[in-house]
Amino acid sequence: MSNQQTLRGFATISYWADDVEAATTWYTELLGIAPYFERSGPDGKLVYTEFRIGDYQHELGIINRQFAPPSTTDQPGGVIMYWHVDDIEETLQKLTEMGAKEYDPLTPRGDTGFVTASVVDPFGNVLGVMYNPHYLEILKSLKE
Repeated sequence: MSNQQTLRGFATISYWADDVEAATTWYTELLGIAPYFERSGPDGKLVYTEFRIGDYQHELGIINRQFAPPSTTDQPGGVIMYWHVDDIEETLQKLTEMGAKEYDPLTPRGDTGFVTASVVDPFGNVLGVMYNPHYLEILKSLKE
């Protein structure tokens, strides 16, 4: 048996959008950075854009919905990937001010300091946010 872990880390999350240009503009405003990679289709319209974000430079890709797997729904649901944020209430307020709709309200998860919430972005993707003290502990230990 190998000592190497099968799942080694988050690589890319893909969000779908009918209008990749509009989604890119929205996420550029939210993240405060421009995408580092973009690809246009044969017609010159933007079909893919990618941001590197966070402490580990994870990839957030926005892909034209026409390339989604056939069983992908255009309704929010399924797995929620939570991004760590330092101020969840402020982040949630910013998201809703930018037009995101509440999906799961601000929810303390026991008495351990974990708090989660999620919204649906204007393009139909579920965006989870979490204040996670464990994330901060791991990050600190890696920098020591």
